[in-house]
Amino acid sequence: MTATPSTTTDAAHRKLIFASSLGTVFEWYDFYLYGALAAIIAQQFFSGLSEGSAFIFALLAFAAGFLVRPFGAVFFGRLGDIVGRKYTFLITLLLMGGSTCIVGMLPNYEAVGMLAPVFLIGLRLLQGFALGGEYGGAATYVAEHAPPGKRGQHTAWIQTTATAGLFLALMVITGTRTLLGEEAFAQWGWRVPFLLSFVLLVVSMWIRLAMTESPVFEKLKAEGKTSRAPLTESFGQWSNLKLVLLALFGLTAGQAVVWYTGHFYALFFLTETLKVNATDANMLVATALLLGAPFFVLFGHLSDRIGRKPVMLTGCLLAVLTYFPAFNGLTQAANPALHEAHKNNRVMLLADPASCPFQFNPIEMARSNTGCDLARQVLTGAAVNHTTEAGPAGSAATIRLGTTELVSPDLSRLPAAEAEQQAAQFRQDVRAALDRMGYPTQADPAQINRLAVVAILTYLVLLVTLVYGPVAAALVEMFPARIRYTSVSLPYHIGNGWFGGLLPAIAFAVVAQGGNIYSGLWYPILVAGMTFAVGLLLLRETKGADLGS
Repeated sequence: MTATPSTTTDAAHRKLIFASSLGTVFEWYDFYLYGALAAIIAQQFFSGLSEGSAFIFALLAFAAGFLVRPFGAVFFGRLGDIVGRKYTFLITLLLMGGSTCIVGMLPNYEAVGMLAPVFLIGLRLLQGFALGGEYGGAATYVAEHAPPGKRGQHTAWIQTTATAGLFLALMVITGTRTLLGEEAFAQWGWRVPFLLSFVLLVVSMWIRLAMTESPVFEKLKAEGKTSRAPLTESFGQWSNLKLVLLALFGLTAGQAVVWYTGHFYALFFLTETLKVNATDANMLVATALLLGAPFFVLFGHLSDRIGRKPVMLTGCLLAVLTYFPAFNGLTQAANPALHEAHKNNRVMLLADPASCPFQFNPIEMARSNTGCDLARQVLTGAAVNHTTEAGPAGSAATIRLGTTELVSPDLSRLPAAEAEQQAAQFRQDVRAALDRMGYPTQADPAQINRLAVVAILTYLVLLVTLVYGPVAAALVEMFPARIRYTSVSLPYHIGNGWFGGLLPAIAFAVVAQGGNIYSGLWYPILVAGMTFAVGLLLLRETKGADLGS
């Protein structure tokens, strides 16, 4: 196919890329504030649950915004293919900024009980719905202005916005935390970054109102070739639906898990597993983001030269091959005492398998409080690698910590007050035994090898840039112009909303079940491996495709 020439000047290109990217940075800032504050969100809005369940519930509320993104993609994608690119993502920006600002005003669990998480999840759903229409519009808008030979490079600027939004969120959180102090930040200061969203919303709306419509869409509209039924054309015809499925399984699913592993899971791993204090963890991750961000554009540019597939599939393959050693190295560098404790000790949980259900029960329906449940919660919370062996039917769950054996009480058979007392005593006994074995309660800031941590985190970000830098150009080039907004949006947001957004909650649940702090990595490794295989075998190269057709 011949490429449609661009008549836009270089100065105009830079202006529209800046305008599109800046608004999208602010939207990602809004969306990722929640993830960066997940631990505090758990305390503020889910304090009625146990500590472990509260954190997983907070992660699922984080994921709720991702779950609804494909529905926003369908709704706003259709609107974008009928009404236009520009006005559609003005609406998404308004919804996103307004929802984020309101989060900063919500009463917490202590004030209104269960209404607090209900309101919070409702706003997360609205955010996700709005974000579902943002990315497809921004990527399509920039790609349709870009010259064919620079499409990967130009759309890569859009790809930097998610990382830039997370970086901005971490910097605002760290600055507010430092200014107010930890106690004030935990009580009320966490609201400030959300309230700041109103200022960013005003700036973004002002910038986007000055933008012009996409020339490709204007041409389609002038010729009367816009789609009247983009949903039917996108998903009701096998020729296009096949491309949507290929884009999902051969591009965006693997790209999504690599993105979330390199960003949010790495952050959660530092704070929740390796016990690095939040300020240090935020600064370490932010430094890696800053160092890695230019490579989005570099790999986008490289994809203009050698193709989208080789660049993206290389990132997926490297993720499959190196995640385990990378995270093991992160443990050695960030919390060497924990790494030594894992090497020098063997911990075993002996329990009746019938008393050890899968620990993915964040809303605590049909709640199980067996001795095995309590033992796994305590060991996982302390980041203790352990093996589980089957005990006799009906036997009490027992933890073997070196020469110490501790019987975990079956809380399901005890009155509430007694259950709470025995659980507290058991946790205290386990902590005392772990102290004797050298397991740290927190990472010692003086022992953190910050250079090594930043190097590993930067490597994880580089994997992100490989898979994410070229993906906008690849997606836009796969689909015809009349249904492009709709067709691009759905596979991107299913991949990133479902495969990626659920990653932290799934990974931590797998860790609790498997008894190893690294076992959660199997999820992104398997998904990235699937994408590598599907993309290698079935995906065609799209570099240089004509966007006007």
